[in-house]
Amino acid sequence: MQLTGKNLIGNKLSGINPQSFKGHGGHSGIAFHEATVGEVDQAVAIAHKAFGSYKNTSGVERAIFLERIAQLIDESKGELVAIAMTESRLPEGRLMGETGRTTGQLKLFASLLREGSWVNAMIDPAIPDRQPLPKPDVRQMQRPLGPVAVFGASNFPFAFSTAGGDTASALAAGCPVVCKAHPGHPATSELVASLIVQAANDTGMPEGVFCHLQGEGYEASVHLVSHPAIKAVGFTGSLGGGRALFNAAAKRNEPIPVYAEMGSVNPVFVLPEILEKEATALGQKLAGSNLMGAGQFCTNPGVIVAVKSKAQEQFTEAFKTALEAASADNMLTDKVFSGYCSNLGKMASLRGVTQLVGNLTAKEGVAAIPHMFQVEASAFINNPDLQEEVFGPSSLHVVADNAAQMKQVSDILHGQLTASVWGTEKDMKGHSELIGTLESKAGRVIFNAPPTGVEVTYAMVHGGPYPATTDSRSTSVGTNAIYRFTRAVCYQGYHQALLPEALQDANPLSITRKVNGQFTDKAL
Repeated sequence: MQLTGKNLIGNKLSGINPQSFKGHGGHSGIAFHEATVGEVDQAVAIAHKAFGSYKNTSGVERAIFLERIAQLIDESKGELVAIAMTESRLPEGRLMGETGRTTGQLKLFASLLREGSWVNAMIDPAIPDRQPLPKPDVRQMQRPLGPVAVFGASNFPFAFSTAGGDTASALAAGCPVVCKAHPGHPATSELVASLIVQAANDTGMPEGVFCHLQGEGYEASVHLVSHPAIKAVGFTGSLGGGRALFNAAAKRNEPIPVYAEMGSVNPVFVLPEILEKEATALGQKLAGSNLMGAGQFCTNPGVIVAVKSKAQEQFTEAFKTALEAASADNMLTDKVFSGYCSNLGKMASLRGVTQLVGNLTAKEGVAAIPHMFQVEASAFINNPDLQEEVFGPSSLHVVADNAAQMKQVSDILHGQLTASVWGTEKDMKGHSELIGTLESKAGRVIFNAPPTGVEVTYAMVHGGPYPATTDSRSTSVGTNAIYRFTRAVCYQGYHQALLPEALQDANPLSITRKVNGQFTDKAL
């Protein structure tokens, strides 16, 4: 594979803008052309044209396309990982695992498409002799929205970027993708993009089913989201970035859905009985979760809540000891490191906050020194600024006076990707109201396990109420992610030959359908 530094519009390379940038650190030695507004328009136009035929490809055809992408990534992972290591500062083992997750996502969606029932076909047959009026034949299924804009994430160069979950689910739904690469790893992104286009050509997909744009500035990104032919947006990143795209989409003549995953503090509630039994072990385990990947996971446990006690002090000391023994790890980019340092300063300046671990003035290049803060629950409850995410290996420990005050903490939490509860069976029964509150605050409620790590499964929800995401009804991980890029279409009184196969009486796809309210895979 050869890097060009150019934008990929269908099968053509384009780099008309003399303005360019290099990946953070410039490790690839290539300058990447900023996409112009004109190039954005060209990419969307060819994606819109591709939609005309791509939306009508069969599930099996799209599955073959996704499987070919996965195959090409697997075959090239050595080269891809080597480039990603230089751009992202992430270790080889982590990136090898991430390429496996990326290809696994693609194969999971391919499996969903091959089975076919995901289209949620519903059939209510006609009753022509019904009185006083005949009942019409009414059928419904999910259909693709149109071209989708996907924005790569900084912290996952593969799994949440060019061929990541947003791209996989949009392509699976039948939607062409215009991908805006993250400027933190432009070389990795270009190489992966070239493999997606190769896979499209190898499997007979229409030109323009995937386009790839580069850029550090905001102009092209906002223009992409504002383009009338774009029908949905997938984004993983900061609250500021996600909100800017959401606002741009809302100002359109035709507002469109923006599925922005914008981070979370992922609160952890450690209940009294388990704390009495396992204080030291829990402190070490949660510290390890907080330190994982230099704290650069959207599910990093950033707020930990416990009731004041000797066991709580023992837990805090174990967590503190683990952080003090940890080394400083490199962060993804200079910008991410700068943001970490800035947010640490803000946290330390807030009233009632005590710093337990870390040195705000120490600098080790772009290595993140772990930090730990503590605050009384009364101060946390009265200061929403204490809920702001510090992206990196930092945690805020909230000490409550009693169980009632711990419940108050849960009541005032913002929307979260995850909320975790550690407790014995007795703990869980005694704190059922707290657990019920957390269910309304987070997309995923976790019992007796760290929040870091998002399994790619059918049942996974990686989303949550605002500000964790802009739409709490969706997920960006798992097969239900496909429904972000589809809508229900009802077909009334259609001739059999005109109906999609999923809705035809003969059920040629042999899928499970809901007929008169009952699930069946039988023909009518």
